[in-house]
This record gives sequence, C-alpha cells and structure tokens, in this order.
Amino acid sequence: MKTLLIIPAYNEELNIEKTVNKIIKYNKKSKNQIDYVVINDGSTDETLNVCRKNNYNVIPLIKNLGIGGAVQTGYKYAYENDYDIAIQFDGDGQHDENYIDILINEIEKGYDFVIGSRFVSELSKFKSTGTRRFGIKILSLLIKICTGKKIYDPTSGFRAANKKVIKIFAKNYPTEYPEPESTTDLIRKKFKITEVPVEMHKREQGTSSIKPLKSIYYMFSVSIAIIITSINREGK
Repeated sequence: MKTLLIIPAYNEELNIEKTVNKIIKYNKKSKNQIDYVVINDGSTDETLNVCRKNNYNVIPLIKNLGIGGAVQTGYKYAYENDYDIAIQFDGDGQHDENYIDILINEIEKGYDFVIGSRFVSELSKFKSTGTRRFGIKILSLLIKICTGKKIYDPTSGFRAANKKVIKIFAKNYPTEYPEPESTTDLIRKKFKITEVPVEMHKREQGTSSIKPLKSIYYMFSVSIAIIITSINREGK
C-alpha cells in the first residue's frame, strides 16, 4: 500500500537530519516502500536549510501554524497524491521507526486508524513526566466517559490513518493539540480504531514546546473540546 510519513518540524535543526536519515535507512530493510514529507512549520532556526541542503522532500510553511496546521498540510499532501496510508511521525526523534510496519499491518487488517501507544503494555520505557502521565490518564478517562471507548495514549502523535481518514483530516483537522480531539471525533463517526504498543524515546536535542503553564491550558482546552465533540455525537 502506498504509504506516506508526515513529519511536522518546528525548530528541529538539531533533530531533523537524524530523523529523516533513519527513515531512509529503515526503508532499505522494510517490506513496505515508505515516502515521507517534512512540513517545516515556519521554523525560525535552520530546520528548512538543513532539509534543503540534504534534498529532503519538504513543504515550507510561510508562518508557524502550530502542530494541527502542520499535520493537516501533510494530510492534504497525502490526499492530493492518492496515498493509501498516512503516518504521523514527529521530527524530534522520539518516535521509533521500527514500529512503522506494525502500524501499517493494522491498517492492512482493516482498521481505519491506529495509535502507537506507550501505555497498552510496558514496552516503552520512556513515558514522559509524572505530571504529563497524570494528564494523559485524565484525558483517557474523559474519552472513555464521553465515547465508551478506552484510548490509553490519547496524546500520542505516532498514528496511522487509512484513505478514508486521510480524506477527512485533509478537509477538517483540529488546530491546537489535535490528537485527543481528532481521535474522539473518529470514535464519534464510528471508525474502527486500535492501539498497538510501541517504543518511544526521550528527545535528544532541543526542548519541548509544551511548558508547565501551557500544559494546564492544554488540559483545560482539550477537555472542553472532547466534551463538545461528545455532545455533537449525541445530537446527531
């Protein structure tokens, strides 16, 4: 199946080369041929120049749209180029390329959407800070209450979508911290979703854009979005 990796990158000059090169290396041993596109989200550092120097397939956004806008750009690219599968893959090096084929296999089995999860088993040693893990559990519980489906890792950005979901995300995708909201929406629309255990790694270079105060705002805004999405589900 024709597969695309969507790699959003904002100020990842220290990570993007290693991230893309490990995908290129992985392609040589994978049973699947995987294309990629880097979405340079208006970076103010040398991310775009690193991509151009290495002749990477890159789409440069003229300003920073945030993770939602960057990822949706990738889904638009996937839709317009008729990809069967699109996989989100962070530009900071935290996602492990060795699990790409596992996500693809689940799509081939008939799932519409597959989440690479740190919490469905003890496989991943890196699970973020205690505060973030607590927040993830709250969001997981909220999604369960609102939809009836348990999602163990609702903030995971390592996710695979089939062609039907690609089309939906290309047209409409949440703009800010979109993973829990978009997953809730897919549950609302009765798509077939599963989680598979994956290994994730600690960021080697640079810093996360999610700071403590931003994490509080994140929890509040995402919780409201999940509830609103759930209300819309009940009303249709």
